[in-house]
Amino acid sequence: MVSTEAQTGPARASLGLPSRWSVLTLLCAVFLLGPILAVFYAATGDSDGLWRHLSQTVLPGYVANTLILMAGVGALSLLFGVSSAWVVTRYEFLGRRPLEWLLLLPAAVPAYIIAYTYTDFLEYAGPVQGMLRAAFGWHSARDYWFPEIRSMGGAILVMGSVLYPYVYMMARTAFKLTPYSLFEIAQIHNQDLFRKVGLPMARPAIAAGLALVLMETMSDFGTVEYFAVQTLTLGIFNVWLGMNNLPAAAQIAATSFLFVIALLALEYFARSRRRYTDTGRRAVGFAPEPASPPRAAACLLICLTPVVIGFVVPVAVLVHFVLRGYTDTDLAAVTTVAFNSIGIALMVAVVVMALAGFMVFVSTYRASPFLKVMTAVCSTGYAFPGTILAIGVVAYSGALDSGLDTIRDWALGEATGGFLTGTIGLVLLACTVRFLAVGYGAVTSGVGRLPPNMMNASRVLGRNFPQSLGQVVLPLVRSSFLAGGLLVFVDVMKELPMTLLLRPFNFETLATYVYQFAKDELLEQAALPALFVVLAGVGPVILMNAALRRVGQKK
Repeated sequence: MVSTEAQTGPARASLGLPSRWSVLTLLCAVFLLGPILAVFYAATGDSDGLWRHLSQTVLPGYVANTLILMAGVGALSLLFGVSSAWVVTRYEFLGRRPLEWLLLLPAAVPAYIIAYTYTDFLEYAGPVQGMLRAAFGWHSARDYWFPEIRSMGGAILVMGSVLYPYVYMMARTAFKLTPYSLFEIAQIHNQDLFRKVGLPMARPAIAAGLALVLMETMSDFGTVEYFAVQTLTLGIFNVWLGMNNLPAAAQIAATSFLFVIALLALEYFARSRRRYTDTGRRAVGFAPEPASPPRAAACLLICLTPVVIGFVVPVAVLVHFVLRGYTDTDLAAVTTVAFNSIGIALMVAVVVMALAGFMVFVSTYRASPFLKVMTAVCSTGYAFPGTILAIGVVAYSGALDSGLDTIRDWALGEATGGFLTGTIGLVLLACTVRFLAVGYGAVTSGVGRLPPNMMNASRVLGRNFPQSLGQVVLPLVRSSFLAGGLLVFVDVMKELPMTLLLRPFNFETLATYVYQFAKDELLEQAALPALFVVLAGVGPVILMNAALRRVGQKK
């Protein structure tokens, strides 16, 4: 017997009427798109002349510093990511297998945490300068010169050392998918394999990874604030909270959006050329060749340098802080903060994966091309820096609260005040909008591997749409859901600017707890929660390495 939904579906299609699933998906997309649109609406407000003053004074400096920081971090990420990806793919040397996943570990360290640790490690009273003074007999800072870590160069170093894994992952995948026949041709003609084959074939993938690095660089708040590097993101924070002028902050955010558009265009251009590295099953990647002892030593140095800078040193400093100042740590407070972070991260992960799964399933199996575009657009929040998105969330939630109060006042004769404003709901909404892209990408990737006629076959066998999803589709994409949920969980655990701006009074997460102590130079008290944040990112690193190892393997 055919279900009622199966009977009414063709009739609704013949009338051109959308199904209730499509309508609900469209409502979800419009709701999630609201904070993004609210940024530009807030920018139309009156800034009381502050925008003109900013554009004539500090705004050019914000733009210049942002461009310099992006250029420096991008260059360092390319140096670390491309060189290490080529070495572990091209050569066989002692330690290559462990280094394949060790090179991903810096991705588990938030940039603001490595900034705090290196400041203590390299400052005048730190161990490095202390050993230099002891070794050479120096007595004061006048006797020698040492680079200042709290500077533009220091920000470039610490951010590049934790963001290069984006480039490393993309480049390594592209190198492994490059057909061996192309390298054979280059060898026959005595050409350099890296410059003539590897790099040109991997260029689109490298550009896509670089775009992600630059987006993360532009959205960083903790590092630039701690190092006093005046970027657009820090300017938004200062204008909003320091000057209490939301329209002016939104106008700076709209300026930052130009950078976002440029980076999205770069990534789109890179992905549009992915056919150059998509070689299919018929192509076989090359096996790494044994390296001579001098070359093996060079390979080991190339791979260990970013790992030591981006993971070993900061984690060692944190462990040292914990051991040295353990009695000064308020374990009860850290436990409470940890539960806050885990609770928010779990809630956001569940909501994101539920929304992403629902919208992807409906837009794939039941929706029109327009709805597919809408669901894709509403998942672009990840491209927006946290400070920019926080402005949109505040403006959007204010409008929602006002509308709900109006309805309640009309229906019941009383208003209740803010439903979202001033509550943890702001943080949940902001994180859901920003990290929806992570869940959306994971589910889309899983659904894309399924046979296109599988849903139709299930419907022919008498199952309605919800039954087909629950009994057929969901079991096949379970791993994609788990991977996406885990990545969202870790991203929320590390999130600083949105949580710092939107959290309720007297509410802390691990990220804000670390920030509060670090800005007061109390790094020992911040060490234990910082280690918790780092450890939360190790799981996804292991999953990423397992996925990378499967790339290019014969089926």
